[in-house]
Amino acid sequence: MKTVPRENWIMKITMVKKIMADGNLCKKCQEVQERLESSGHINRIDQFVTAVDGDPDSTGTLLANLYQVDKAPFFIVEEEGCEPAIYTIYFKLVKEVLEKAA
Repeated sequence: MKTVPRENWIMKITMVKKIMADGNLCKKCQEVQERLESSGHINRIDQFVTAVDGDPDSTGTLLANLYQVDKAPFFIVEEEGCEPAIYTIYFKLVKEVLEKAA
């Protein structure tokens, strides 16, 4: 297996948010999005997808099922040559990914 130097790795971060039946973001998703925006980390999120309440075919719901996640929001961190890492705790994502990669 070819080793890629850390500084050349490509990282992709996907945020999966939940849209409630009334069309609004879940409360926790809204709070986390506001924290991302106020900290400036929002620019590090490459993709946003939604799990729509009651829609088993929504992209976010399919990802939640694939990764066996039952909390929203959650983050999928993909790095070259590594298995995707799933973060369901915002502060853990900040500490382990966003602050280290900055």
